[in-house]
Amino acid sequence: MSIRTQDRDRMARHREGMPNQPSVPRPRLRAGITGVAGVLPRDVLTSDRLQREIADRAGLTLPARLLTQATGIRARRIAGEGVYASTLAVDAARRVLDTAGLGPADIDLLLFASASRDVAEPATAHIVQAELGTKAHALDVTNACNSFVNGIDLARAMILAGRARRALVVTGETPSRAVRTAPADFAEFRAGFAGYTFGDAGAAVIVEPVERGGILDVDTETHSEHWEVGGIPGGGSRHPRGDAYTYFRGDGHELRGVFEKVGTAVIDRTLHRTGMGWEDFSKVLVHQVTVPYLERFAELTGVPAGKLVVTVPELGNIASATIGVQLHRIFDELASGDRVLFVGLGGGISIMTMVWEKS
Repeated sequence: MSIRTQDRDRMARHREGMPNQPSVPRPRLRAGITGVAGVLPRDVLTSDRLQREIADRAGLTLPARLLTQATGIRARRIAGEGVYASTLAVDAARRVLDTAGLGPADIDLLLFASASRDVAEPATAHIVQAELGTKAHALDVTNACNSFVNGIDLARAMILAGRARRALVVTGETPSRAVRTAPADFAEFRAGFAGYTFGDAGAAVIVEPVERGGILDVDTETHSEHWEVGGIPGGGSRHPRGDAYTYFRGDGHELRGVFEKVGTAVIDRTLHRTGMGWEDFSKVLVHQVTVPYLERFAELTGVPAGKLVVTVPELGNIASATIGVQLHRIFDELASGDRVLFVGLGGGISIMTMVWEKS
């Protein structure tokens, strides 16, 4: 008799001597957002002032109120000297931990999920962790303006897989540092025009197991053939050096055209799959680039204007912090069972939806 056969016989005899155990279904594990914080730098830069600075430094004659009228953005917040992407992330993290009554030891996964970063290496998550005093598994998640929603999704996946107990997802966005305020000529001004929409901000959320509600659905769609439409080319192996590559490049009309070409398929799928309509959501949080683009989004999708949390006129395009800041503004107003749809739009090009129900 083989050893394997002997083992099977011993197990069979062991089972025969045991009482029958009823089959008890395991409760379905869910992960949700249980806390949120958003932070804004103190310094305010109006579009009119920004336009005057550009015109003066470049010696350009620009139509009056061009930036304001073209984008609908009146102002944005700007990180001051000594304020970095990690600074905004740490500030938001401390606020959300304090609000939740949690300490550094309560976090075992820390994700810095942002289009901005402090340094090329190491991951900015380590700088954040050193400031917070946490000892969590720490790493960066980078996917342009979808970084923060991607980070929340990754935290959820790690929790459902049993790899994490409680995650802290943070973002610190300083895209204003990539704005060319002294273009050489009008052509260079136009090439970087989309960058004049940028503002700075930070946000943080706690993601952990919940008994009900939580993140109910996630969907994504990626069209990577458009990766060159807009971005910051410097800092990688293609352009490791050269100040010219550190500025944002992208034609706003081309970017908008790509998103319109891609269409609303991912949103349509989400609504069909979940059986939900706009009336089922308390709010719809969408990444916001300009006011005209937001209006076009509402037109194409049919989302009622009253469902949107509009931040772009006063804050500009705050990259991946957009949805975090919006969520922070409405979080305390939401009741248990209220559902919110996140719609992320990121360079690359990627589109992402997330359905979240407050526990």
